[in-house]
Amino acid sequence: MAVAEKIDPNKVSRVLEPYEKGDGGALVNVLHDLQSEFRYLPETALELAAEYLAVPVSQVFGVATFYDGFHLEPRGEHICTVCMGTACHVRGAERLVEQLERDFEIEAGATTEDLLVTLEKVSCVGACALGPLVIVDGEYHGHMTTSGVSKLAKKVKKSKKDD
Repeated sequence: MAVAEKIDPNKVSRVLEPYEKGDGGALVNVLHDLQSEFRYLPETALELAAEYLAVPVSQVFGVATFYDGFHLEPRGEHICTVCMGTACHVRGAERLVEQLERDFEIEAGATTEDLLVTLEKVSCVGACALGPLVIVDGEYHGHMTTSGVSKLAKKVKKSKKDD
């Protein structure tokens, strides 16, 4: 999903301010802070960070694309994650993904157009006894069913209406 970037450089500057200029060793921490601010790593912010830290833009993009925890595309306000580890898979995780795809009208790995939800699948979160497991905004929901994930989806959608 390509979104036109309109990033306030002053916001980026405020994120960079606590770091020492030219301290390339702070790159990963800076990326975490930028992603916390914007929910993803906008290209403009990465370029400004490279300049501030005095590291090549290619190095900044290299680090940002190396780690799975960093995202170069806009992410939803709510992150819905389905564990696809073996224990969850054999207990029906794929059906949960399919139901959430229908409920949110997006495919796994995508974000809704209104940036409300990002739906993702992960290999394993290490909570096998809870499988199949869905995580919404860091909150674990174990032993999920298709009707259970639909209820979660409705709750997430309702959060937009309540704003």
